[in-house]
Amino acid sequence: MTQPTPLMPHATASWLVDNTALSFEQIAEFCGLHILEVQAMADDLASSKYTGRDPVRAGELNMAEIEKGQDDPNYSLVMQKAPVTVSRTKGPRYTPVSKRQDKPDGIAWILRNHPEISDAQIGKLIGTTRNTIAAIRDRSHWNIANIQPKDPVTLGLCSQRELDAIVAKAAKKAGLIDQAGDDARLGDDRVALIEELRAERDAHTKAAAEAAQEAEAAAWLEAKRTAEAAGTAEAE
Repeated sequence: MTQPTPLMPHATASWLVDNTALSFEQIAEFCGLHILEVQAMADDLASSKYTGRDPVRAGELNMAEIEKGQDDPNYSLVMQKAPVTVSRTKGPRYTPVSKRQDKPDGIAWILRNHPEISDAQIGKLIGTTRNTIAAIRDRSHWNIANIQPKDPVTLGLCSQRELDAIVAKAAKKAGLIDQAGDDARLGDDRVALIEELRAERDAHTKAAAEAAQEAEAAAWLEAKRTAEAAGTAEAE
């Protein structure tokens, strides 16, 4: 039976690299990583920097086991206590912290473009509450002045497939299409919607690229001015 890996394998490997004399092979095997990943951590070349996690304090290893490994490079570390698997409880859709500030914009876009979608469906799609949706709808939201309707797919809050499914289900329930699902009637609208979304995404991408170019140009100009000022100072 395959031995379980630590709860946080990369962080654990980082700690073992910094605090023990175990070989890269032993650390990689214990943590379920490739030896090159461990090598990169040791050489400080890993793309991500991990805060070390002490497996001894976590109960996954003990010092006696580490000492066995340090004395014998061919020894395979044995986990003392397997990590407890934690599963998410049933609740609203999880949204990464970096994207949570975009939720109101996505909700506003759906309310404007698809009023047939129910609050429950919006909550499930975006991962929000009915109170937030109601506040945006009646413009009582605390940040309503800064909320700009934006496509939730473009914002990364949901996939195009999920949005299309919700739109179709809501349209069918609202009687916008017959119960048999006459997709032909919505064919032109669907194509138009897809084209609109693509154009909106292209515009966002272009704007982001232009902003990056402007920032780069400004940084270059500032560096040039600094260098020229330094040269003038030396000449004086």
